[in-house]
Formats: sequence, C-alpha cells, structure tokens
Amino acid sequence: MAYNCVVSVKQVPDTKKITGEAMNDDGTVNRGSLPAIFNPEDLNALELALDIKDKYGGKVTVITMGLPAASAILRESLYRGADDAVLITDRRCAASDTLATSYILSCAVKKLDYDIVLCGRQAIDGDTAQVGPQLAEKLGIPQITYLEELLSLEEKVITARRNIGNGWQEVKCKLPVLLTVIDEANEPRVAVAKRLMKYKKARTPVEIQMQLKQDNPHASDEELKQLGRTKTEELEKKGLLIKQWDLDYLGADLQWCGRDGSPTKVHRIQSVVLTARESKTIEPSDKGVADMIHELISDKTIS
Repeated sequence: MAYNCVVSVKQVPDTKKITGEAMNDDGTVNRGSLPAIFNPEDLNALELALDIKDKYGGKVTVITMGLPAASAILRESLYRGADDAVLITDRRCAASDTLATSYILSCAVKKLDYDIVLCGRQAIDGDTAQVGPQLAEKLGIPQITYLEELLSLEEKVITARRNIGNGWQEVKCKLPVLLTVIDEANEPRVAVAKRLMKYKKARTPVEIQMQLKQDNPHASDEELKQLGRTKTEELEKKGLLIKQWDLDYLGADLQWCGRDGSPTKVHRIQSVVLTARESKTIEPSDKGVADMIHELISDKTIS
C-alpha cells in the first residue's frame, strides 16, 4: 500500500556562527546576519519520508514557509528525492510565532493529499519543538513525537519507537498521523547527481520575477509580467516550477497570521558576556608552553 507524505521543513540561520548582530532590537532574529541552512532535524524527517516512499511507494511533498530565499531548501529536497515542493511566502506571515506558523502550515497541508505529515523535532533558531504538535492539533490528527525508529507500517497502521529521554516507548496508531523526527532516527541521504542536474533550474514564481527584473532593469512592469508568464509556462511544461502559495490562496484567516496572530511576545533581551576572573600571560615560546604544562600538572588540572 502506498503512502503520501508531507514534510514541513524550514530554512534557519546557522546558529553555529552567531555574532553580536544576530538579534534585532525588537527581539527577533536578524536573519540577514547569519548564513542560512536546512534545519538539521528536518533533514531527518525528509529522509524518513523518502524511506517510506522507497519501501511502500507514494509521493513526498515538501512545504516551507519563508522568504523567497527559502526556495533553496526546496530545491535541495528535490535533489534528495522529493516529488513536489511548495513555498508559502507572504509579507503578512512576517513575525509569526509557533502558533501562527502552525496555523498557516495547517491551511497548506489541508490542500494536499496526505497519509503522514512529518516535521523535525525542532528548529535550531527557536528550539521550542512546538510547531509539529500544534500542527497536528490544528489538523485534528494523532501525533507521535520524538520518533527514533519506524518499526512497521501496515494497512494504514503505524508502529514506531519514540525517545523519552531515559528510555523509549513503542506506540501504535492509525493513519493519518503526524511524526516529529529526532536526529538519531537516520542518516539523511545526499543529493542525487541526476536529480541535481534535473532540478537545479527549478524556480518559484517570485524567483522568476526577481531574476527577470535583475536581467531587464529598464523593462516596464507590464513587460516584466509578460516575460514572467512566458518563463513560468516554460518551467511548468518541464516540471521545474516550484509551487508558490500566499495567504489568499490558502484561505487563511488573517487574524491568526503574522504578528497579529502571535501571542508570544519578547519581554526582555539579555546579553550574556563571559569574562575571566583572572588571567595569565604565557610567553609564546617552547619554555613558556613547558612552564604552563608543568603548572597545570602541579595543580592537577591535567594529569
């Protein structure tokens, strides 16, 4: 029996390269100050979806909400084996917290044919682990969180092992279901060369317009629209057009989106600066290093 999977993924700032410019004054992340990457555990969720497709058949659709630049992780998903991709982008999504994000994602998922919805356990730019469970609640389906192994999938019944910190728990439920996947679940596959060559020119409509505007700086708005229609039709015929949805297409209630739909507020930002209580200058020579090691051995810091 084939199963259709929808994977929610996110483009996140690389938190391993934090600088003093990482936060804005209002408490939001200054995403422009950090390189953007594919959220690590979302790759594990994608890998599980691809593994299900390999074993049972079906289709894998990847969705993400973000700026046009987030199209990059959708292409990466296609390179790895996803069948379809959807970008949800709309200025009215800005400043969405987990509640607003899960609502918008639920509107998108409801437009798709799915048996299993998969998310990474959490995103490294928030670490709340809330979006997956909130999405399941809004879809009205059961959830299995912290999944570390899929044990069986038969006749629309899933059995999985979930990590509970100091042990594990085996659970079973009927589909549809939402899974949040941890990094211990699998090793994400790399991009397939043939798929990379096929999908490297895949674009969203907004990317097409941005590129045309850059290539034709003197063209009028009407000319750009016409060029955009032509390019969009061309890519669609080749199967290289990445779907792009906004809040109007989703039929979303705007009071639940963006800042207005986000009850989470930043109360205070505190910068933590670590300073040494005492320091000692070491002479940059063989003798200086030898003396330092001797001192560390003497006070039993090292043995």
